[in-house]
Amino acid sequence: MKLIKLNICLLFIMVVIISCKKDFLNRPPLTGLTTDNFYKSSSDLRLATAALYAQPWFSWNNFPLLGVGDIMSGNMLQPYNADLVQFTTFSITSQNSYITNSWQSFYDIVAHCNINIKAINTKLPDSVSVKSKTGALGELRFIRATSYFFIAQLWGPVPIIEDNDKLIANPLVPRNKLSDVYKFIINDLRYAAANLPKSDQPGRVTTWSAQGLLAKVYLTRAGLGQSGSRNQTDLDSAAYYAGSVCNTSGLTLLPSYYNLFRTQFNDNSESLFAFQWAPGVGYGGGNGIQAQFAPSSSLITGGGGWGGAIGPTIDLANLYTPQDSIRRKATYMLTGDHYPELNAAGGGYTATGVNVKKHVVGTAADNNSPTMDLWSSIEHNAVIRLGDVYLIYVEALLGNNASTSNGEALKYFNAIRTRAGVDPVTSITTSSLWNERRVELAFEGQYWFDLVRLSYYNPQGAIDAINKQVRQQFTYDPGTGTKTLVANGLIITPATKATFTLPIPANDQTADPKLLEEPVAYYK
Repeated sequence: MKLIKLNICLLFIMVVIISCKKDFLNRPPLTGLTTDNFYKSSSDLRLATAALYAQPWFSWNNFPLLGVGDIMSGNMLQPYNADLVQFTTFSITSQNSYITNSWQSFYDIVAHCNINIKAINTKLPDSVSVKSKTGALGELRFIRATSYFFIAQLWGPVPIIEDNDKLIANPLVPRNKLSDVYKFIINDLRYAAANLPKSDQPGRVTTWSAQGLLAKVYLTRAGLGQSGSRNQTDLDSAAYYAGSVCNTSGLTLLPSYYNLFRTQFNDNSESLFAFQWAPGVGYGGGNGIQAQFAPSSSLITGGGGWGGAIGPTIDLANLYTPQDSIRRKATYMLTGDHYPELNAAGGGYTATGVNVKKHVVGTAADNNSPTMDLWSSIEHNAVIRLGDVYLIYVEALLGNNASTSNGEALKYFNAIRTRAGVDPVTSITTSSLWNERRVELAFEGQYWFDLVRLSYYNPQGAIDAINKQVRQQFTYDPGTGTKTLVANGLIITPATKATFTLPIPANDQTADPKLLEEPVAYYK
């Protein structure tokens, strides 16, 4: 059952999304339609929250998710798209369209959540149950926290917008201290964890979603303002919430790593929060990753497949051992690889180069989805999944140590490896954990945020991790198994501490000069 069908949310989307202005933060409409006429029942609440699981994330998902998460981090390379090249070479300007689109997308989502939260708190009739009200608020605060977590990791100190009406009255707002932004995120997620159900219809977030993300936020904040080691209290909180998900949720890893990225397994037991993309919605409303990153038009209904020049770097490829073939083939194609499920009617697809596989799910016929088009792959790509939480738990248990043989850490670390067909280990080091996360989560937009997390307490370590990379693509000879580097002529600026904070979009700097001032406290 599809969680989101855009046609049944038309009224909500028309009022809350389409009518908003295109500037720093989409201003909410000033009519009373959404507050006085819409929120009358539990089903209204479900519609309102459902509309935030997909379309508003389009501008982040379409290119920046992998552009920032994997190209900027050195997992992937695209040598021709000018704005993506900026991510590879660390020459990012405030005019970069993907930076601008991402900032806009995240603050759009914050605005929509704020509209709904205020309306529910002020306009919802007493006839709607408290459980329905707090559950809807839990969803909205989870989604707002997710958006702010991205914003904080990418831009550092940023404005906290909790009340859109105040923004309308005073549109010039300062940035807030990063520590306060993380406090705001944690407050939202703690509320979500306490008020979301343990289970819901597939695709809806639950308390386990909130606890898993909360663990990741605590793990990230543990390094904020630290030098060389992380705050133990935050590490303990990360271990507590990740351990709760791992040990008490009843959720399990999907047995097949490869199937994680096939549409037949959308919203599987491992998915904690995934974008709920619908087919047939056209450009701007659906999942366009496949159109941009697939290497051939034969894999896409309606054209597309502009990813022939996009592929893994040799730096990432060298982390995959021969034994790690399941994850490798599910993540990227090597010349000669055959994928029977892609273009199945034509006998399958045999790769002719080294390209992206993850998120490439095939045609409408391959996915039994007649309305799926060029811009609306039905893959529900995960923002956070159980495998990620397993490794968060391991990292929190490892903490400030160089290595560990902790039984809990080994249990979940080896569960990840065993599922991938890789031998278990008897000890875990910071380096082995780092590599495991990179391989397990490659091309899911995660690695850049691991680097940012490291930069908080060990900036030189994060700088070295980037500057020692070989950011080059390669060709592959299936007859000999030989990888040959491909020169790209790109001049890569060495990373510095400043590399881990993106520039605020130029138009927003102009519209709100306070964004260039020193950040101020949000909590007095």
